[in-house]
Amino acid sequence: MDLRKYLRSFGYAFEGILTAWKEQNFRSHLISAIIVLIAGFFTGLSRVEWFIVLLLIALMFALEMVNTAIERVVDLASTELHPLAKQAKDIAAGAVLVFAVFSAIIGLLIFIPKWF
Repeated sequence: MDLRKYLRSFGYAFEGILTAWKEQNFRSHLISAIIVLIAGFFTGLSRVEWFIVLLLIALMFALEMVNTAIERVVDLASTELHPLAKQAKDIAAGAVLVFAVFSAIIGLLIFIPKWF
């Protein structure tokens, strides 16, 4: 294994994270994650609950980045408006929305019993 090539791949990954950071939706997910982490700290989540919350947050960031990547590739492949390009972008955005809604439901199932 080429160590320099391997280490360089981490640089590309961090560059991708920084590129995603520029996206408005990524930053809104980050704000939501910070709020959830603060709420979790003050709520006193169990170890398993923390694991679930952190897993959901990480998956949300990853899915948002995949959505952004799909949008960029579609934009690169098709400069004109095309129904299939629109569908690909809409489906990717829909996947993010589905995960966000179910993450919120899971969060409520974790937090509400501890608050009431």
